[in-house]
Amino acid sequence: MSGVNRRIAAVAGALLALGLVLVATPVALAHEGDSLPAPTVLTFLFDWGFDPTLWVPAIATLALWLWGVRRANRAHPDRPVAMSRTLFFVAGVAVLLVALDSAVGLYDDTLLSDHMVQHLLLTLIAPPLLLLGGPVTLALQAASPGFRRRWILPVLHSRVLRQLGRPVVAWLLFAGILWGTHFSPIYELSLENNWIHDGEHLLYVGSALLFWLPVIRRNPAPWRLSPAASVLYVGLQAPQMTFLALAIFMAPEPLYAHYANAVRTWGPTALADQQLAGGIMWVGGDLVFFVVGLLLVIAWMQDEERGAARVDRQLDAARARALEAAGSALSAGQPSGGTEAPRYSR
Repeated sequence: MSGVNRRIAAVAGALLALGLVLVATPVALAHEGDSLPAPTVLTFLFDWGFDPTLWVPAIATLALWLWGVRRANRAHPDRPVAMSRTLFFVAGVAVLLVALDSAVGLYDDTLLSDHMVQHLLLTLIAPPLLLLGGPVTLALQAASPGFRRRWILPVLHSRVLRQLGRPVVAWLLFAGILWGTHFSPIYELSLENNWIHDGEHLLYVGSALLFWLPVIRRNPAPWRLSPAASVLYVGLQAPQMTFLALAIFMAPEPLYAHYANAVRTWGPTALADQQLAGGIMWVGGDLVFFVVGLLLVIAWMQDEERGAARVDRQLDAARARALEAAGSALSAGQPSGGTEAPRYSR
């Protein structure tokens, strides 16, 4: 076993051991009941629930990722999986855990502003990081030919994924779920029912993965966007999220009875908390889309430069061939232009 593979196996074993410890550890840091204390910086750093239903799948996913990296590197030693891909994927899983199991998840039904931070993590941060790791690409690299043909490729080529992956459909689905959950009974129900709350989270993450898939070119996808179209695709999502944020921010009264009726002796009023939540969505969403849009513009410019350089190389090659043909014709005593050479007399 090579040194890299030994390190990967060691990390995978450590992750599994950590998972067993966390599952066996009582949930001592989580608070129960409606009267949560006022959060502090230390709360958001150290107050974790260590929910096995979150940590066991997360750790199993990371162990499976490292196993896949090991198989892919062994099958394609000349094209090993870049370490940056693993870092991106691990960061994406870590953001999901922060959003769902840290104090961010603990206070999501107490403060709407905290809930909004959670939603931004689930839609704008974790999904792009996961896709930057290229999980589908890794699955194709690590899978055996039979498994690839029987399971992975049929899913990638399925009609459902092809239709959901259409950029227009993915864009509308992402925007529609954001508006539909914030301005419908679903949001209120999610605060009272854990199953609906978990389903809402799955909708956010799933729609976000579909939305970012045509833009982040690390995975095979049924549809691709050019760099210019990617800028437009992402740029148009920013204003709709801004409108949603302003609708929440400018509401004259609390939109959700759950927060209005919450009993707490600290923090802002329900309306002030709602305005803060709208501001977080507004500023946070615009910032993420601005940074992504800027990166896409840079990628677009680089693509144009590569295209221009490719054309220049083709023209240079054509000129070289023309000069070579002309030189060959001259050396053979034939005119290069297809007409008789001029004659000179004394």
